[in-house]
Amino acid sequence: MRRLHSRLVTVAIAGLVSFAATGQEGAPGEDWPHYAGDRGSTKYSPLDQIDRDNFASLEVAWRWRSVDDRLADATEMRPGYFRGTPLKIGNRVFQPTGLSQVAAIDAGSGETLWVYDPRSYGRGPVVHSMAQIRGLEYWTDGSAERILIATGGRQLVSIDADTGKPDPAFGEGGIVDLYQDLGRESNTRNIGHSAPVITVGDTIVVGSIILDFPQRDTNPPGHVRAYDVRTGKLKWRFHSIPQEGEEYVDTWENDSWKTTGNTNVWSMMSADEELGYVYLPFGTPTNDYYGGHRHGDNVYAESLVCLKADTGERVWHFQAVHHGIWDYDFPCAPNLIDITVDGKRIKAVAQVSKQGMTYVFDRATGRPVWPIEEKEVNAKSPVPGERLAATQPFPTKPPPFEELGATEDMLIDFTPELRAEALEVAKDYVLGPVFTPTIVSDHEGKKATIVNPGAGGGANWPGASIDPETGVLYVQSQTRPSAMSLMAPDASRSDWRYQIGRGGGRPNVQGLPLLKPPYRRITAIDLNQGEHAWQIPFGDGPRDHPAIKHLNLGPLGSPFPAGVIAEGGLLITKTLLITFQAKLDELGDRRAHGSYLQAYDKGTGELLAQVEVDRSLHSSPMTYQHEGRQYIVVAGGGSRRGQDGEPAELVAFALPN
Repeated sequence: MRRLHSRLVTVAIAGLVSFAATGQEGAPGEDWPHYAGDRGSTKYSPLDQIDRDNFASLEVAWRWRSVDDRLADATEMRPGYFRGTPLKIGNRVFQPTGLSQVAAIDAGSGETLWVYDPRSYGRGPVVHSMAQIRGLEYWTDGSAERILIATGGRQLVSIDADTGKPDPAFGEGGIVDLYQDLGRESNTRNIGHSAPVITVGDTIVVGSIILDFPQRDTNPPGHVRAYDVRTGKLKWRFHSIPQEGEEYVDTWENDSWKTTGNTNVWSMMSADEELGYVYLPFGTPTNDYYGGHRHGDNVYAESLVCLKADTGERVWHFQAVHHGIWDYDFPCAPNLIDITVDGKRIKAVAQVSKQGMTYVFDRATGRPVWPIEEKEVNAKSPVPGERLAATQPFPTKPPPFEELGATEDMLIDFTPELRAEALEVAKDYVLGPVFTPTIVSDHEGKKATIVNPGAGGGANWPGASIDPETGVLYVQSQTRPSAMSLMAPDASRSDWRYQIGRGGGRPNVQGLPLLKPPYRRITAIDLNQGEHAWQIPFGDGPRDHPAIKHLNLGPLGSPFPAGVIAEGGLLITKTLLITFQAKLDELGDRRAHGSYLQAYDKGTGELLAQVEVDRSLHSSPMTYQHEGRQYIVVAGGGSRRGQDGEPAELVAFALPN
């Protein structure tokens, strides 16, 4: 009976839910007050001054250099790629930096108005060496205005939007120590923050990023915490790993709930302010790739969870992966949208995933809009001690936006010679459908299991965007298989029987990806019908590779360059779909600097125009209007892992005056 209950979309609603909530309509007016425009994560703006006819005329209106440079003598911490998406409220743009500083910038000129430095870098190293902050949150009660940031140094900071000073009524001098309130002793150096928090009413909801590759079973749990926006006092803590006496604790067998970590919300969140609900995308437990220490389905890992924002009470949840070992975190914010299905108006929430699927629910009740079927999968793991789930959930609609699994039919066949070489390379690997078990390296002569989509997705943190006028969801994704194998660690230095190995590499054929293209794509999904409206390869990809250049192929889709899992995102406006691509060489690797800001037709996916930029862009683009002029702003530059020479800066584009 436990198995049945853990597989159902669970509803725990007290009383009747009102359907008076308004739809998610995108960024209001001329502003961009939240990370994705609104709390429903639409990434939509109704602005239309920039359109298909004039996009190619865009020019750089202003640039803003990151103030992290001035900290060169204060810290040895090196910021990563500049990936923070700014907010715009009134006449000001608010921007986070890689070292968790916050700046207010004049929306028309790019002039710095104030800078606040919480000295996050003095509180120990950041998780995964990623000194980068994705975004901020804005809150107002109509009088007070606050900018909120969860820093890489485990602080929750409330800043007066006018003065740039911390709010003295919040926490201690404007700061709450996020080392606290986890409810369990653990290695708190392995937790941090990079995604924006979200506010619903007077409640701040905080997720966390947690180290993925620990050697000890002391990782923090990814419990989600909420604080009062005025005082900073803890309001509630939701146990992502159920504790003793709580529902679903039996899905963590052998008391593994006591020590298992992660199961965290490391990406963005969404909220329905009318319902008072917050929607949380959860990730994989520790150890991400071996579950022999945590038998059972492991609820709420890899789940979408709806909570009452004021109390933390669970309303409903859905688990997309039972007992995950493939690192199939929910990597992005769910999208809130009102749709019409078979003549019925539905207030929906759609969650895209690393495994290339889209799960759509009634956001008040958690009932699937279309059936989600439990299907048998290969659960016969050859890894000692592992015990996999016999079934996994598959949506009947919409169709996957990526190819699932890896088979011989999916190997490249541009030429007979490349096909033969691909077949020879594939002999060293285990192929199979999605959710194929991983292996210990060199099991029966195989190096690894080809997991497709891989741990980087499918979809990743840029997630999907919504056009609230049409009910179309747009998702940028990649075909990025992972060669996954396990290895036994040094028993004197690790608590694990097995951990992820590095012997599988990235199988390729003369530098070309092993699987057929497209290697990156944009898919438009009509959520009123549950069907794809269109899908295009995103970028030229390696079609100039010497082995295939003579074939004069069309676009193949551009894989992300080495060292980059995902970046960018899709900005939807009244008239356009706007994104960017890095400049790549003939093998699909990033050139030193530069990108193309691009505009696509929302109805067909046709590339309409592009503007060359002398900066490698990284953040999700946003747009706003100031004094009658529309701007598109993207963060770019910065350096990581030895790549330098590009300043970290915001670049603002507008039409000529």
